[in-house]
Amino acid sequence: MSVQSVFPRLENLLPKVQKPIQYVGGELNSTIKDWDAHPVRWALMYPDAYEVGLPNQGIQILYEILNERPDALAERTYAVWPDLEKLMRENDVPQFTVDAHRPVRAFDVLGVSFATELGYTNLLTALDLAGIPMNSADRTEDHPIVLAGGHAAFNPEPIADFIDAAVLGDGEEAVNEMTDVIRDWKAEGRPGGRDEVLLRLARTEAVYVPRFYDVDYLPDGRIQRVVPNRADVPFRIRKRTTMDLDAWPYPKQPLVPLAETVHERASVEIFRGCTRGCRFCQAGMITRPVRERSITGIGEMVDASLKATGFQEVGLLSLSSADHSEIAEVTKDLADRYEGTSTSLSLPSTRVDAFNIDLANELSRNGRRSGLTFAPEGGSERLRRVINKMVSKDDLIRTVTAAYSAGWTQVKLYFMCGLPTETDEDVLEIAEMAHDVIRAGRQAAGRKDIRCTVSIGGFVPKPHTPFQWAAQEDPDVVDDRLRKLRQAINADRGLGKAIGYRYHDGKPSLIEGLLSRGDRRVGRVIRKVWEEGGRFDGWHEHFSYERWIDAAKTELEPLGVSLAWFTTREREELEVLPWDHLDSGLDKEWLWDDWQDALDSVEQDDCRWTPCFDCGVCPTMDTEIQIGPTGKRLLPLTVVNS
Repeated sequence: MSVQSVFPRLENLLPKVQKPIQYVGGELNSTIKDWDAHPVRWALMYPDAYEVGLPNQGIQILYEILNERPDALAERTYAVWPDLEKLMRENDVPQFTVDAHRPVRAFDVLGVSFATELGYTNLLTALDLAGIPMNSADRTEDHPIVLAGGHAAFNPEPIADFIDAAVLGDGEEAVNEMTDVIRDWKAEGRPGGRDEVLLRLARTEAVYVPRFYDVDYLPDGRIQRVVPNRADVPFRIRKRTTMDLDAWPYPKQPLVPLAETVHERASVEIFRGCTRGCRFCQAGMITRPVRERSITGIGEMVDASLKATGFQEVGLLSLSSADHSEIAEVTKDLADRYEGTSTSLSLPSTRVDAFNIDLANELSRNGRRSGLTFAPEGGSERLRRVINKMVSKDDLIRTVTAAYSAGWTQVKLYFMCGLPTETDEDVLEIAEMAHDVIRAGRQAAGRKDIRCTVSIGGFVPKPHTPFQWAAQEDPDVVDDRLRKLRQAINADRGLGKAIGYRYHDGKPSLIEGLLSRGDRRVGRVIRKVWEEGGRFDGWHEHFSYERWIDAAKTELEPLGVSLAWFTTREREELEVLPWDHLDSGLDKEWLWDDWQDALDSVEQDDCRWTPCFDCGVCPTMDTEIQIGPTGKRLLPLTVVNS
């Protein structure tokens, strides 16, 4: 049966809300397909506001891949702001897609990509607005399969009650295989109902279905075991790894937003994975091995994206873009190709030891010279050895001196506070480093209008990293250190006035820590917070620490655990962790050994350039590191000056 658009009911509400344009759809390169002609229908959700969610590469890639299939369609949905949520409830308007404004409940799959755990309450809002039962156990075959993906899906246990399934790792091939399973099940007349289609997905060994696993606890609150409750599902779920990125050149036609978004550019992922081995970095650990896109593949994607969108900036994205084995050739050839046009290139945050002025000059050849961002992460060299971020202060000063000499006037430095073994002295060294940066910049540039911004984030231990056993620092300690740091920066007024200081207090980080390393018992906390009005917890103006504290006390303490038990408690080596049955490819023993090396301040090399050190990914995943160089160059295009 065809599904009708809810837009006639929605349209009358839009003049009453802020930024109504974000709900109307119709973006350049968006797709609307015939409902009746496509048997498998996906609603893809980024659980945050449109302005954050639309540029998300993961959603855009899956959106295109699914819509290229003749038997599937995909539409997008985002979290609605509280002003529209209130009106939707009052006027009986359900959660909708922005493409054809179809009700989310009508789709076969609601696929939700979680970049951060603080989006969990937005998932509950969407389920409730859609009329989908909050608990997966209450759903029937008439409800969508609620599927979690993204980095947070590597520990989906806190939302196990709310989702039907989770996919670990890359989604390109996974969504195609899932679509095949669902299509065949529907074509057969939906035999066995919801339980059967979930079982078929679980048998692929790459889709985790929480209902098919039981969790037993020890008297002290720790997990005793996680075991299948069905004989035909795997004990461990493997992550998906897309190896040949050139075979998946998505998005080919990026979406062009109607409303202002956080990124107004075409983005091309130049490689995936990282083996630098930063011990705090979940993204680097779970996306191994390194897989580079070829220089010719990058050039084709950049050309296609610019033609399809009209964007004037191209972001060359990865976890450490300057580590691409042909980054010098990529940037030079792209700069040559688009010289004289309005097209500019950009890299995200760059490692100090991978940066050089030639690279920066190529990126700014068309006259756009934005600030440079570097991430030393730790304030002292001792702490940088702990986290395996081996950048010396001399390296940093040498790099920023070169940048200031070449005409840059603004540098941003990113650090974390609350790292394992951190002391007040480690954090205060950030002030000394910032002062030295300003001194070096003024001397190199021969001018006073040199700026440096120090940005501080709170450290959150993450699953599948060497720090997954670490105790998280108490927010009061973090906030105290940040106050002392501000005082130290401003102690020299002549230098301090040239240094910007931005930081987030430690309270949201503690809640993120609860959600990132929690187990199924944390689900009741999430639901309680949502019932008490929790929405958009990743936004400072909407986050309520007290609401989370109260919910944790109410829901966890009767179970013999607490917020502190999940966050500021250090784990032991043999403790069963909530995500141990979810295989990121990393050997748990190797992670523990690296944790011990961290405590001893021992560095770990990058295995891209050294012999294998047995992290486990390549043999477990039957993959290998893919690096260049290819030796190829980009051919010039016919350029139309603008």
